[in-house]
Amino acid sequence: MNIGSYTFLQFHEIAEDFHGCAAPGLLIGGYMVELGKGLLPEGTLFEALVETGKCLPDAVQLLTLCSTGNRRLHIRDLGLYAVSLYNKKDGVGVRISIDPARLYAFPEIRGWFMKEKPKYAQDINELERQIEDAGHSICKVQRVQMDKELLGHAHVGAIGVCPRCGEAYPLEHGAQCLGCQGQAPYVALDPEA
Repeated sequence: MNIGSYTFLQFHEIAEDFHGCAAPGLLIGGYMVELGKGLLPEGTLFEALVETGKCLPDAVQLLTLCSTGNRRLHIRDLGLYAVSLYNKKDGVGVRISIDPARLYAFPEIRGWFMKEKPKYAQDINELERQIEDAGHSICKVQRVQMDKELLGHAHVGAIGVCPRCGEAYPLEHGAQCLGCQGQAPYVALDPEA
């Protein structure tokens, strides 16, 4: 079964080049994303929300115009393997997830997805064969209305120089950059490298 305009083998190669390997989650994610795209009205300018940080965001970036760089790909790590594609203006869209009940017909996928088999015991060739055979048949679809906070993007306003660290930052963040307000996830070990 194709993944959009790609054969399974073509998408496998593209996934490997982009992700470093053709991970099962990325391959299944390709089917999920294409299913969602097909359920949106033609011509919809859409954004994506992914509920995991693993593999699925890369499927979105490979198969859509949504990326973290253009702020049309949102990642909320809820620990769920799901993606929502939705109209950028009104937030109406579809949520695609893997339905565990549908995995019984695909035991190798189930063993991988439900962590019933350790990685060393998985038959990767059979797993990939089952992924190709299953396509999007293992997915469930829900219509969704996204929260208003995910609609529209404010443009960056005025930029200033932080009086503490000397870096440029959006002035709307306050008198100092967010890093100097204690939100940096690091501690600088030297003043400048």
